[in-house]
Amino acid sequence: MAEIEVPPYFLCPITMEMMKDPVTVSTGITYDREAIERWVFSDNNTTCPLTKQPLIISIITPNLTLRRLIQSWCTLHASNGVQRLPTPKPTPTHPQLSKLLQDSSNTISTSQIKSLQRLRLIAAANQSNKRSLEAAGAAQILSSLIVAKSLHGHEDDDCCEEALAILYTLKLSESSLKTLTKNPQFFHSLTLLMQKGRSYESRAYAIMLLESMAELADPSQLINLRPQFFTELSQILRDQISPKASKAALTALINATPWGKNRIKAVESGAVSILIDLLLDSSDKRQCEMILTVLDHLCQCAEGRADLLSHAAGLAVVSKKILRVSQLASERAVRILHSISKFSATPAVVAEMLQVGVAAKLCLVLQVDCGSKSKERAVEMLRSNARAWRNASCMPNILISSYPC
Repeated sequence: MAEIEVPPYFLCPITMEMMKDPVTVSTGITYDREAIERWVFSDNNTTCPLTKQPLIISIITPNLTLRRLIQSWCTLHASNGVQRLPTPKPTPTHPQLSKLLQDSSNTISTSQIKSLQRLRLIAAANQSNKRSLEAAGAAQILSSLIVAKSLHGHEDDDCCEEALAILYTLKLSESSLKTLTKNPQFFHSLTLLMQKGRSYESRAYAIMLLESMAELADPSQLINLRPQFFTELSQILRDQISPKASKAALTALINATPWGKNRIKAVESGAVSILIDLLLDSSDKRQCEMILTVLDHLCQCAEGRADLLSHAAGLAVVSKKILRVSQLASERAVRILHSISKFSATPAVVAEMLQVGVAAKLCLVLQVDCGSKSKERAVEMLRSNARAWRNASCMPNILISSYPC
């Protein structure tokens, strides 16, 4: 194949590889279907790669003439190892998708599970199918099915699991996700699936959907989240189902904890202790930043600060991450220590901060480029605790000179 010169008009303008399923877009240019769908749906481009003109996403027409030419060329060169193109699966029509979705929502129909399994295969095939399913109302129909099943205690039902997998596979648009956020019952159903899903896969799908919804939800919707929501997020972090699930749980906490009494709900779920344990073991930059961001939110309430101080490694691990991960992580860690110093600085806490190296680390912050706000907080902490820290025997002499007056 490498020794045979492929006619240039058989090559996709994006990948410069021979097209397997040529399609023509609204600007009249032909591309390979997989390449142009990746360009539009995965890379979020809205213009034609060649002409730079706006694309009408709904107009993607199979170029059957070119496909026949490519197929004939492949047949002609079969003796040289060139294989014929596989026949592309026909794209389901809107009526076909609507019928499958209708069957999937009919709990009396014996074909319900088969319809859902068929929809899952269609959704996984390509981006066009995903968008067609979304346009046919898949988000509303499948979310209603999940709510109905969970309200009757059937969270581990095969149909519920299939519907959840399809919703995750669809990678719904912002408009569909925003619609789902307006249904508090669906939030609650996903919480139940995090807890009672029949498999780790189901629990992971539920938390990743919740992550996407929490990022788009209004504060008024996030304020009313149930304590169980935070309990299940903490359990996901404790169980370490997968890196994606853990990241999704942290993102959901970051978006939810600034609002209302959610900080207290998260603290009561045991989140602080779990986060500190994760921080002790984590070497991943992004995960450390996210954990410290959540801890920063939780330390804005007295209950969160108390839980951090009650953990034997709380102060030590937060201090350790300063200047070792990233500037963002350092800023979050300094904010956490500042909250402790300002609102929870008993003599015992001040002594522990000195013992685990907080004072020394804050002096280092003043010597490096760590952001003006972090420096201001470091100066404030060092000054307010100067009587206990400045002349302490455990303070390195090399840092005493940088101690603020």
